[in-house]
Amino acid sequence: MHRPAALAGLLLAALLAGCVAPREAPPAAPAGDLAAAVPEGASGLTAQPGWSHERQAVAAAHPLAAQAGVDALRAGGSAVDAAIAVQLVLGLVEPQSSGIGGGAFLLHFDGRRVVAYDGRETAPAAATEDLFLDAEGKPLPFAQAVLSGRAVGVPGTVAMLALAHRDHGRLPWVQLFEPAIRLAREGFLVSPRLHTLLAADPGLRTDPVARGYFYRADGTPHPVGHRLRNPEYAEVLRQIAILGPRGLQDGPVARAIVQAVQRDPLPGTLALADLQRYQPQRRAPLCHRHSADGRDLRICGFPPPGSGGLAVGQMLGLMARTPAAAWPLQDGLPSAEWLHFFTEASRLALADRAQYVADPDFVPAPGGRWDSLLDADYLTQRARLIGPQRAPQVGPGRPGQTTLSWAPMPEQPEWGTSHISIVDAQGRMLAMTTTIESAFGSRRMVTTNPARAGGFLLNNELTDFSFSPRNAQGLPVANRVEPGKRPRSSMSPTLVFDARTGEALMSAGSPGGAYIIPYTAKLLHGVLQWGLHPQAAADLPNFGTLGGPLVLEAGRFPATTPATLRQRGHTVQEGELTSGAQLLVRRDGRWLGGADPRREGTVKGD
Repeated sequence: MHRPAALAGLLLAALLAGCVAPREAPPAAPAGDLAAAVPEGASGLTAQPGWSHERQAVAAAHPLAAQAGVDALRAGGSAVDAAIAVQLVLGLVEPQSSGIGGGAFLLHFDGRRVVAYDGRETAPAAATEDLFLDAEGKPLPFAQAVLSGRAVGVPGTVAMLALAHRDHGRLPWVQLFEPAIRLAREGFLVSPRLHTLLAADPGLRTDPVARGYFYRADGTPHPVGHRLRNPEYAEVLRQIAILGPRGLQDGPVARAIVQAVQRDPLPGTLALADLQRYQPQRRAPLCHRHSADGRDLRICGFPPPGSGGLAVGQMLGLMARTPAAAWPLQDGLPSAEWLHFFTEASRLALADRAQYVADPDFVPAPGGRWDSLLDADYLTQRARLIGPQRAPQVGPGRPGQTTLSWAPMPEQPEWGTSHISIVDAQGRMLAMTTTIESAFGSRRMVTTNPARAGGFLLNNELTDFSFSPRNAQGLPVANRVEPGKRPRSSMSPTLVFDARTGEALMSAGSPGGAYIIPYTAKLLHGVLQWGLHPQAAADLPNFGTLGGPLVLEAGRFPATTPATLRQRGHTVQEGELTSGAQLLVRRDGRWLGGADPRREGTVKGD
């Protein structure tokens, strides 16, 4: 397998320039390679055909999960019903990316309005802001923190899906569990991607339950095509099917979760009461107007604690105020000049993200409202900072003359996720991004009965908080650990509408850690501005920055592209950027579907 190029300084540029007076730069993150920033390794490219369906469709990261969703729709279920069936199967067949031990963001359109369902994990009540500091007050090594009970947040996916089902479900809750329970009992075939990731992950072998389930006696992963059965997962799902979220938040499953966290060599503070108290949230979506290719659009993203809706919206708005907005693809690829403007827009959006975005129940919005970061005048002001050369430094802006009361968050790795897009025959549409954070989460597998094979993996979501809670002057970071707080996320489920008619036009998103933001912006620009088929948009090479180097997907651009970008002042590196885009686009009366060639997704429908 191609090894990612070294990627030093995964760090937002010092916050000294821009629309704000000079401020202290965040401390440098440790140097590392691209693998430290990309949640899941690469497993090759598989050409996807693209799809077209007339009435309803499910785009998901595994064919068995997509089939479960379509079966729910054909049984008279809603888009939410289908999403539940999809998620439960993904937790079995794609355990590295999401599951009932993690969290999710779901944007739902019922034909009239959009609601954001927040199933993000929370910090336990006993967690403190020094959760990831050692005895000397220094941040723990990131890998050590990830592979520990300390990283585990209170899972929220099941409770959030139950809330959405109460609002929009049409089929009985218990019926939606049948496909995953059957597959868990009968087994599924280990895919090439799962095998590749199991072989490459030494951390999973440190957990005896996970080792016994995923690996053979000699420590090698089960081969491709091996029928893997998970009777413990089937039993846990049976309990949740009968009891609802209480089946996970109380009783033997909840006690097993707490034991896995508290008995860890680096234990966390998660307690039974934390699971029992967890509440999902309904939030107002973050919607803004956008013009692309002569059309007036309404784009809805997820609000904080999600940072993707704001960052993607800012990037699109900033690009629209540059000459690059109207530039076409060159020989089927983004040009070096276009990539320059995209990268500079990204850096400005990421500076605002590092400064302001955190759980809205703990941190006030700049200017009193989160969409102040998307105001037309503010974006126009920020776009003036984009010139023909890379700006040496960028800083956060001040929407509404915001007083800067937070320290910027130092850049650190952010991982995880799978994405689901669904439309049903009744006009409902959703985009759901779901995660356990790192590949295989905290590598802690929960079982209520060690005699039964399998179980489910717990997240390491608390590592999305800033390890350093304050800067050298004691100024707090907005996204620091606090009891009951949701960590900031880059997940960017997105819905697009015709602003004049209200017609649903697009559901999209991608996994990819912090690179979710440029991946999603690429999809939206590709479909809305370049007019690409959704499959062609997913097929485009990936690119992005986390504030430092610009990374281009290896082997996908001509040699002149990085050379031109370096002339404009960029540090350019190449590596594997493993997105997992899933998207549905309404065009000419049909739903067109796209699935990322870098993973195992597909689109099924009628």
